[in-house]
Amino acid sequence: MSNRFRLTMAQLNPTVGDLKGNAQKALDAWAQGRDAGADLVMLPEMFISGYQVQDLVLKPQFVHDCEAALAQLAEQVADGPALAIGGPRMIEGALFNAYHVLKGGALAVVTLKHELPNFNVFDEKRHYTAGPIMGPYSIGPIRIGSPICEDAWHEQVPETMAETGAEVLFVPNGSPYFSDKHEVRLNQMVARVVETELPLVYLNMVGGQDDQVFDGGSFVLNRGGALALQMPWFDEALAHVDFEKTDDGWTARDGVRETVPSREELDYRAMVESLRDYMRKTGFQKVLLGLSGGIDSAIVATIAADALGPENVRCVMLPSEYTSRESLDDAGAVARNLGCHLDEVSIAGPRAAVTQALAPLFEGLDEGLTEENIQSRLRGVLLMAQSNKFGEMLLTTGNKSEVAVGYATIYGDMSGGYNPIKDMYKTRVFETCRWRNAHHRPWMMAPAGEVIPTRVIDKPPTAELRPDQKDSDSLPPYEVLDAILECLIDYEQSVAEIVAAGYERATVKKVEHLLYISEYKRFQSAPGTRLSQKAFWLDRRYPIVNRWRDES
Repeated sequence: MSNRFRLTMAQLNPTVGDLKGNAQKALDAWAQGRDAGADLVMLPEMFISGYQVQDLVLKPQFVHDCEAALAQLAEQVADGPALAIGGPRMIEGALFNAYHVLKGGALAVVTLKHELPNFNVFDEKRHYTAGPIMGPYSIGPIRIGSPICEDAWHEQVPETMAETGAEVLFVPNGSPYFSDKHEVRLNQMVARVVETELPLVYLNMVGGQDDQVFDGGSFVLNRGGALALQMPWFDEALAHVDFEKTDDGWTARDGVRETVPSREELDYRAMVESLRDYMRKTGFQKVLLGLSGGIDSAIVATIAADALGPENVRCVMLPSEYTSRESLDDAGAVARNLGCHLDEVSIAGPRAAVTQALAPLFEGLDEGLTEENIQSRLRGVLLMAQSNKFGEMLLTTGNKSEVAVGYATIYGDMSGGYNPIKDMYKTRVFETCRWRNAHHRPWMMAPAGEVIPTRVIDKPPTAELRPDQKDSDSLPPYEVLDAILECLIDYEQSVAEIVAAGYERATVKKVEHLLYISEYKRFQSAPGTRLSQKAFWLDRRYPIVNRWRDES
């Protein structure tokens, strides 16, 4: 029996529902593995269907089509290495998250996911039946255990596979990104290696799906937790890994070890890739956005230009009588620095017409928030009209701080199809602008250098909907607001705990109130890149009608 085994790891980007396209990607990877002399080509969890499919997997015809695609793929890979690929599987009326091994023209092995995640963005107990803990399967000279994603985070599944004869652990994953997740994953997998005393392959997918983005970062560990191979983050890539059998068991030979990028770079890359894939997978090629001269629209324009190329980003300035000369100049500077087209459409005429139309009804009433919101909604109408006319997706530009407390106008500046900074607090926006000005990478399609002028970053934030307006007129300073929001949202702390940390109770209660009453706005907001474990949508599901308040 041979003492060598070659694995091809295919860190690829599937599209939910594109069964033919996903199968073709799998076939192309298999062909490369075959040409490289692989014994097994490995693809991520739920690859044939894409991930996450959510309630789409509850349609029997969809599952049938996935199984048919796998059957056809099995015939296509009959002459060559085995192919391991994830997808849904119906067995005796029960639906499973399954991992399939195709060999010799047939479905040779089916491994079923045992631990179904039901937290954060995951709702797998809604969709699947928990399978039994599966034993290992043999490919050539090696016995493989394949805990599927969450299975490898629970020691029972890998240990059972080891006890029943597994010699290596090959873990297929659909693990979405959040900040600093690589270290969390690595620590978990090192623990499994130490417990089982087996080498472990961690293969993750890449690509965006709605608010989630899968960051790859696949790796191989030898006994003791020694890193043998580290694949890149966010890029599609193939790696050929050679295992050798020694007196101590199977060992992976060392391969390329990519360096882990900084948190700032990974977060920024996540926003770029999620927007890039959202556009590609929904069929859009160009975007537009309202460029105000402020920091939020400046960073969104930069993300869009890096994701799609400056020629595919159109910026629109929509001034009113409250728009400063400085804002006009700053918007122009951002567009020029990025190389994006900039149009200007004044809202003065439409605003005068709306004011005149409403004058008989509003007679005798003071001007205030209503009139400010009219300006914002007129901008939304004008931007959406251009989106419809030119077939460009409108991007929204509200940061997490604003989205949290409702400092945005529904049907106004919240209009649009995607928001890359939806899960980034305002203070992080400032940091991200400075980071982007100082760094450039090959995956960025916009120019290098200071694309966001320092003046845009340093000036006091303002919506410019009334004379001399500043965000601080309505909200606490952002460093205070963000700290309180992080306590309320990310850590679910009580009012008493936040006050004990040194924040004024009245301020904390105001922020809490704004957070709860703004739920209806978030319910209708555009999707956006998930960067944390408490992103608005699937991570944090709160009722719109809610009269409870924390009186601690």
